[in-house]
Amino acid sequence: MLIAAAVGVAFSGVAVDLGAGVGVAGMCIAARCAGARVVLAERDPEALASARASLALADNRAFADRVSIAAVDIGARETVRAKAGLVRSSAAVVVMNPPFHEAGAVRASPGRARAEAHVLAEAGLEPWVRAAASVLKPAGRLVAIFRADGLAKLLAVLGERFGDVAILPVYPRPAADAHRVLVAATKGSRAPLRVLPPLILHPETGSTYLSEASQILRAGAGLAEVNAAWSLAGGII
Repeated sequence: MLIAAAVGVAFSGVAVDLGAGVGVAGMCIAARCAGARVVLAERDPEALASARASLALADNRAFADRVSIAAVDIGARETVRAKAGLVRSSAAVVVMNPPFHEAGAVRASPGRARAEAHVLAEAGLEPWVRAAASVLKPAGRLVAIFRADGLAKLLAVLGERFGDVAILPVYPRPAADAHRVLVAATKGSRAPLRVLPPLILHPETGSTYLSEASQILRAGAGLAEVNAAWSLAGGII
């Protein structure tokens, strides 16, 4: 939900949910942003079927006609991705939630689709960032959520393609280490990297959300609406 909240309600244009799964993030963007046209890019047939079923629900009619589906492997050649609907330089925003785990680091699920959703392929993050750079317009914005201990690898892959990187550490509790990072970057920019004050989800004890996190995760607020640092960093609008 955090990657969807990173897209401001005033956003207008094409947003791509890369590796969309069942399309939760992309549909949240379409529901919140009346000017957004969203492409859900996914290769798994079961996830695609679930996304199509969701779009057919009466509750989603208000935005369903602004959501399209690209059935494609993001690691495919650019020409193949384009035929599926990921046209080069067509999107203003790409959001992505790559598999968090690397091959061999965890015991993969015996189900292929579930394993692929949680474990990165051998090529790692490179195909994800390459596909994002291809579909984004110049100065388009990429938003990714990833493991905090994988931040160095994500930054290395962003490399020369992206700059103006803003890192929002996400802490489960005040005294815990960050477990996730929300990373925003601009295609072709050479602006310096910034590390923002953290988003803390829970108090030291208990399972309730702190105010800022509750507004985002429970009340549907945009990240820039409740987080001054993210707003000052440019947000995604």
